[in-house]
Amino acid sequence: MKNLLVILLFCCHLINATAQEAAWVKLNTEPYPGKQDDISFINERVGWYVNGYGKIFRTTNGGKTWEKQFEQKGSFFRAVAFLDEQVGFVGTVGTEYFPNVSDTIPLYGTVDGGATWSPVPYSGPYVKGLCAIDVVREQFINHGQIDYKTHIFAVGRVGSPANLMVSHDAGKTWTSQSMGSDAQMLFDIKMFDKKVGIACAATDADITKSNALILRTEDGGKSWVNVYQSNRPFETTWKVSFPTEKVGYVTIQSYNPDPQASQQRIAKTSDGGITWQELDLVNDAGAREFGIGFLDENHGFVGTVNSGYETKDGGLTWDSIDLGRACNKIRIYKENRNRYGYAIGVDVMKLEWK
Repeated sequence: MKNLLVILLFCCHLINATAQEAAWVKLNTEPYPGKQDDISFINERVGWYVNGYGKIFRTTNGGKTWEKQFEQKGSFFRAVAFLDEQVGFVGTVGTEYFPNVSDTIPLYGTVDGGATWSPVPYSGPYVKGLCAIDVVREQFINHGQIDYKTHIFAVGRVGSPANLMVSHDAGKTWTSQSMGSDAQMLFDIKMFDKKVGIACAATDADITKSNALILRTEDGGKSWVNVYQSNRPFETTWKVSFPTEKVGYVTIQSYNPDPQASQQRIAKTSDGGITWQELDLVNDAGAREFGIGFLDENHGFVGTVNSGYETKDGGLTWDSIDLGRACNKIRIYKENRNRYGYAIGVDVMKLEWK
């Protein structure tokens, strides 16, 4: 009887855990008038976010409070990624796109947790700006012990030109290459390992002629294959989320001024990015998409200009939720069985369980 009771209690615990609802909660941060672009955490407590005022903020208590660590006027910080509590990188969008931006350095690095930042040297063609940074850790045997090699990939930019920056030694050295023969704009990158990955792109710098574009590489970014291209003008891709190695999602942005062109869409893959299909998000001309993040292959979120959307069936149906305005980047983290998430747009949000 006692064993039966233990089993019943365990089953109830599993049911309650499964039934938990995810909700996004607004954090108390410094007001910002527009879309902020990126946020990065190394664990549930310690993280950073950046914005277009050239500011970098840090938290050590899971977002309850934030400290402004750094400010550099004239810089538009667009992307951020940290490897640990000390080493991190921020990318800038560059000049000649947004007003009051004078910083021509595409990438900065820190080795003291964000207290100070220095320009990152690189070999290769000049990089005008960056929009996303992705980190890949590769296991290897080091003197009889499991160790990791860290590969970093960065792409940009919105408005063109399209460039890739790569480091295979945890950011100690970097190389750059033009991707102008493959795309004209680059917005996000997801690498599964040091060789295979996908990039969110657009076919033309002129938005009136642009199609949304997804590229795939199997040689670490040396060459790319077009695996998805929309057949409508005024479109780009934006952000990517892969909750599993096979299942992934990309937001498709529409800038079509025709109010009749109101259907918003995402792209989904079930084979690791080799093939893609379009899924409808919402029929609303004002719901331009930004960030995307999935907890698993079925349960995910999309940020748009004015609101957010949630799906629990792999993108077949969507419900409106409060994700803040212009949620640009959604970061879902998994540590063993623990899942946590942060998102950034006009506001900074945290995923909590009810």
